[in-house]
Formats: sequence, structure tokens, C-alpha cells
Amino acid sequence: MPSIIDSARRTLGFAAAQRGRVLSHTSPQHDGERFRNARPHPVEGLGKTLRIAWNVLFNKPRGTVPAGALPVDTLTREDLDAAPDRSLYRLGHSTMLLKLRGQYWLTDPVFGERASPFRRIGPKRFHAPPIALDALPPLHGILLSHDHYDHLDRETVLALAETTGVFLVPLGVGDRLIEWGIDAAKIRQFDWWQGTAIDGLEFTATPAQHFSGRSMFDRNSTLWASWVIVDDDLRVFFSGDTGYFDGFKTIGERLGPFDVTLLETGAYDALWPYVHMQPDETVQAHIDLRGEWLLPVHNGTFDLAMHHWHEPFERVTSLSAARGIAISTPRMGERLDLAAPHRGERWWRSVAEIAHAPRRAGWKSICRSVG
Repeated sequence: MPSIIDSARRTLGFAAAQRGRVLSHTSPQHDGERFRNARPHPVEGLGKTLRIAWNVLFNKPRGTVPAGALPVDTLTREDLDAAPDRSLYRLGHSTMLLKLRGQYWLTDPVFGERASPFRRIGPKRFHAPPIALDALPPLHGILLSHDHYDHLDRETVLALAETTGVFLVPLGVGDRLIEWGIDAAKIRQFDWWQGTAIDGLEFTATPAQHFSGRSMFDRNSTLWASWVIVDDDLRVFFSGDTGYFDGFKTIGERLGPFDVTLLETGAYDALWPYVHMQPDETVQAHIDLRGEWLLPVHNGTFDLAMHHWHEPFERVTSLSAARGIAISTPRMGERLDLAAPHRGERWWRSVAEIAHAPRRAGWKSICRSVG
């Protein structure tokens, strides 16, 4: 029987890192030891890392969590089955449920209470998912952008594995899923610019500027990616996590224009500019991608930075309006028609702010700076 220490090491990814998970993958993004960005960002010193950790743990400003309940549209299986094709539902953070050609696809599934390796500490959800995990219909597939805890929840994917047809993932992430016990036959791994066609839909893994890892021992042992989804004349871009980089323009030129861009707008800070975008960069990325409608994601569910919880919504909507960009801000669980999006309400303005309790959210922000 494995010891408690062995179990903890597996939870934190140490065992996989020891085995050199990615060495079997050949990729221009891999330097023989780990994956890397096209434009490497500067290595941060210990002093900066400690300053980030101190601020996150002890100097959280007021307003990083909502005071009251967020408005959430509860969903049922009947609602989903009755919805037309090309429907999208935000289930929280970067978890999106898409209905395409009568089949269901899920991005970066996180249904757990915390985005953390631990059950009792770490960033806690502001709201419950609009639909319970066991109420989801069978999924044709799951798309993963990378392996961070707020994008890949182990308990969630294990619960969905039996009723999911295929997992489309960046290089190395599939090996992690196999280690967790998911059937290797269901897993397809891709490098940037690689993709596949499934039942008339086209999926392409595209570049992103980020990093990966689930502990201090396995940083960048798996690849990170954004995704392009094509359904005949409909083109959707899903950013996953990324800093702003010139790759957006390349993606737009090669695979755009896009009807809808699902772009991260949240968990940003001036201290980590290379791995998450400021709202003005989100808007510029949308322009680079040649997008028509912008849907800001990676916000409204977890406390992962120092900004007010509603700030990403306010900033990106204001900046989009100033540049004449159509932006949609649906409530969690509210249906969005990908073929004809609507603007949505400014629902976050009805939720007041409260002071932040110390030590509420620290894991991701600290890990973000370790390197």
C-alpha cells in the first residue's frame, strides 16, 4: 500500500516529473528538458517571488471577492437537449459547454470547489456550476488548454471520463491523464498547429504564451495551447491562458477571421505580464485575431489575483466600447448563440464588494511566479 508521502508526491506531480514525462515527445517547443514559449520571458528572481507571495497571502486589497451571490442561470439536461446547435454556456472561469452538430464539447473542465491541489485551502469558487457534474449529457469531447488547477481538475475529468468520447490536449497533458487512469485510446495529443477533424468539426491547437505544471517539481513538463474550432462557416477561438504576444496576429492570418473569440481577461497583474493579459491586451488580441464578437473569460469564478473581482468586466467592456468592438457578457449558465451573439447584461454591477479575508487565495499566484 502506498504511503501518505507517496500519495502526496503523485498529487503534486513529482513522480511524473521524475520520470521525464515529455521526453518521448518531439516538438520545436521542447528544448530536451522542458517546453518553452516562442519568446522566452525573463527568469524572475527569488525576491520578486517572495514579494508576490507576501502580497497574495497578507496584503489582499478589498473587493477581490464578491459580497453576495452571483446571478447564475441554472441549467438542466432538458434545457441543453432543447437548445439549438451552436449554443454556448459559460459554466465558470474557462469552462465552456458548446453544442455543435448535436454533440456536446467542454473546455477546461473545473467543477471542484477549489482551484487547488488541496481540498481545504486554495482559491474557492464564487458560485456553484450552473449544472451539476452528474447532470451533464455525455460529451463528444473535452478540450484542454493546459494542466493548471483552474483549467484541469482531476476529480472532474475522472468523473467525466467514462461518458466522454475523446480528450483533445496539448503534448504531455495526455500522459498526465493516462497516469490518472483515463483510457489512452480516448486521448489525442497535439503540438501547436496540429489538429484533427471529428464528425465535421475541425480542431487546431494553436500557440499561446504561458507555462504549465501542477507543482514546483514539474514546471513546463507539458505544453500549453489555445484552440481553434471550426464548424463550416463558424469559427471560434479559445485562448486558454496566455500573455499577449505576436502569435495572435499569426493565428488570425492563418485561421481567422473568427466569429467569436473566447479570450482570457482576469487573474492579471503588472507583476506577471508575460502569462496573463491586461484587458487592453485582450482587446488588442481580439483585433489581431480578426474577431467579430469578444467573450471575456477566465474571470468571475475564482480569486486568483490582486484586482477587484469585477474589474476585468468593467475594463474590457469599456475598452471594447471605445474601439467599437462587439462584446458579449452572458451570466454564468446563460445561453449564447454563437451564430448571433447578444451583448448580455452588466450583471456584475448588482453584486457588492467586501473586504478580502487573509490567506484566501495564494496557490496559483505563488506558483505563477516560481521559475
